[in-house]
Amino acid sequence: MNHLYEKTVTTKQIFKGKVIDLEVKEVELPNGKMSSREIVKHPGAVAVVPMTKEGNIVLVRQYRKALGKTIVEIPAGKLEKGENPLESAARELEEETGYKTKKLDFLLSFYTSPGFADELIYLYFTDELEKGTVNMDEDEFLDLIEVSLEEAEKMVKDQTIHDAKTAYAILYMRMKAGFKS
Repeated sequence: MNHLYEKTVTTKQIFKGKVIDLEVKEVELPNGKMSSREIVKHPGAVAVVPMTKEGNIVLVRQYRKALGKTIVEIPAGKLEKGENPLESAARELEEETGYKTKKLDFLLSFYTSPGFADELIYLYFTDELEKGTVNMDEDEFLDLIEVSLEEAEKMVKDQTIHDAKTAYAILYMRMKAGFKS
């Protein structure tokens, strides 16, 4: 696959923020020509599919300023510097939903927008929830909802769930053994 490789010639940091950084890389293309790539650098994130003992998925409804609307998502959050994804997933689950768990199963990881960002999300599942304490970040406001897998699939179809990580997680749950309708 080396015939597809783009060699980085220079890197210029354009912005350094709380959540993302932006770099512009000058690259040499496989054909020898030069081009530039705008890259969003992200520390990575975690997401959790929490399932109640009744078999419902716990979702959060949250306003997203970038979209200018409220959307429905699985609980998720940014990895803190040096934080282990498993620990981050447990922390985010409790912060956003008030549920704790002693068991988080790693499902898979995936890139969100590889055309311009390096964000990698680690996806976990738990069906052993215990009531804890909601402890959202001071700038975070959300509502909890619980839906069956079938209801979640309908929400994807009608775009009530319009978030890629959540749609991907629901598709994964449908494909996973034991989650057939």
